[in-house]
Amino acid sequence: MKLWDKGYSTDAFVEEFTVGRDRELDLYLAEADVLGNMAHMKMLHSIGLISDQDHDALAEGLKKIYQQVLAGDFTIEDGVEDVHSQVEFMLTEMCGDAGKRIHTGRSRNDQVMVDLKLFSRSAIISLQQSVEELFQTLMAKADEWRDVLMPGYTHMQVAMPSSFGMWLSAYAESLADDLLMLRAAYDLVNTNPLGSGAGYGSSVPLNRTMTTHLLGFEDLAYNSVYAQMQRGKTERTILTAIAAIAATVGRLAQDVCLYSCANFGFVKLPDAFTTGSSIMPHKKNPDIFELSRAKCNRLQAQPMEVTLIATNLPSGYFRDMQLTKEIYVPAFKEIEDVLRMVKEGVEQMWINRDILSSDIYKYLFTVEDVNDAVTAGVPFRDAYREVGMRVQEGTYEHDGRTLNHTHEGSIGNLCLDKITAKFARHKIDFSQALQAEEELMK
Repeated sequence: MKLWDKGYSTDAFVEEFTVGRDRELDLYLAEADVLGNMAHMKMLHSIGLISDQDHDALAEGLKKIYQQVLAGDFTIEDGVEDVHSQVEFMLTEMCGDAGKRIHTGRSRNDQVMVDLKLFSRSAIISLQQSVEELFQTLMAKADEWRDVLMPGYTHMQVAMPSSFGMWLSAYAESLADDLLMLRAAYDLVNTNPLGSGAGYGSSVPLNRTMTTHLLGFEDLAYNSVYAQMQRGKTERTILTAIAAIAATVGRLAQDVCLYSCANFGFVKLPDAFTTGSSIMPHKKNPDIFELSRAKCNRLQAQPMEVTLIATNLPSGYFRDMQLTKEIYVPAFKEIEDVLRMVKEGVEQMWINRDILSSDIYKYLFTVEDVNDAVTAGVPFRDAYREVGMRVQEGTYEHDGRTLNHTHEGSIGNLCLDKITAKFARHKIDFSQALQAEEELMK
C-alpha cells in the first residue's frame, strides 16, 4: 500500500532498505500530520476543490484520527509505508473518495516538511519547559547555598574563592543564553512550507497564506524550491540549539563527577543516584552524571552528522534527507532525559559546607591579601610581589577573615534576580502556535 503505487512491485530488500526506520519514527509525526492534513483540506475546500459534504466528512475523520494519536492508539499498519500513507488510507476507509482528494496540490515532500516543522515546534515547547525546570532548580540551590564557599580553579589549579551559589548560577545563566539559540531555531521552524509541493509549486490555485494562518506559522517559506531546501537546514539548526544546551549541561555533569570524587569531596550524591562496583565494596559511582556527560557529547556531534548528509546536494529533494530523521527525532528525548536526570541529581545532592578549612586551599586568599594592601595604599605590583614572595618562601598564612565581594556577579552579589529576568526575556512565546492548533481541531 503506497501512495505512489503504479501497479508494479518492489524488491523486498530494496523496500526494506529505502523505508528504513520511517514507520517507527513517523509515529512521532502523526499528530503533526493530522494537523497539516486538516489545514490543507480546509484550504482545498475554500478554493472549491473539496465539497461542503466532503469537507464535513473529512474534518470528522481527521478529528477521530487526532484523538487516536493523542490517546496513543494510532499505529502504522504492516505494509503501509509511512504516516502520510496511513492517515490517507484511514480517511479513505472512513470517507470514501473524499479521502483520495486530500492530496490534491501536495507532494509528500511538502507534507513531510510541514510535519517536521509542526513536530519540531511542539518538541521545542516541551524542551523549553525542561530547560526552565533545570534553570529553576539551579537558581533555587544557588540562592540556598549562596554563602557556602568553595575553591575556584583556573588551569585545574586552586585559584580564588568561589561559592556554591556562584557555581550553580553560572550554569543557570548559561541556560538563559542557550535559549537565544533555541529561539533562533524556533523562528526558522515557524514558517510554512505547505503548498511548495515537490519543490516547484502547483498549477492548483492554492492559498498558502490561509494554511499559514490555520497552522499558526509566523510566516511563509515563500520560494517553493527554498521551502524544500529547508530540509536538512531545519534539523541542523535545531540540533545546533540542542547542542548548545547539551554543552552547558555536559559541563555541569563533568563538574559533579569531579567534585563528587573522594579527592575533592565537595558534593555527595544520594545512593539512589549511584551504582556500585562488582569487586570494590566501597564504590558509589556517579553514573547518571557520567552518562549525562556522554549523551551531551553525542548530542553535540549531531549537527555535523546532519551537515555531512546534506553536504554537496544540489537544489531539489533527495532521499538522503530521510536519514536525518534517524538523528533528529530521537535527539529531543535524549536531551530531555538528560535535563531531568541532572535536575533531580542537583536537587538531591549533599554539599560540603567546610571545604576551605583544609590547608590545601589557603592560597585561595592571596588575591584578597594583595587587594587589602592595595586598598591601604600599596602599589599593586609591590603588593603582588610581597605576597608572592611569602608564598614562595613558605611563610604565607591567611588570617581567615570574612570576604567582602560586592560588585555585580561576585560571590557577594550574585545578581540572581537579574539572571532570572534574563531567562524570562529569552523565553519563546508559543501562544500563537498553540492557539492556532487548538482552533484548527475544534
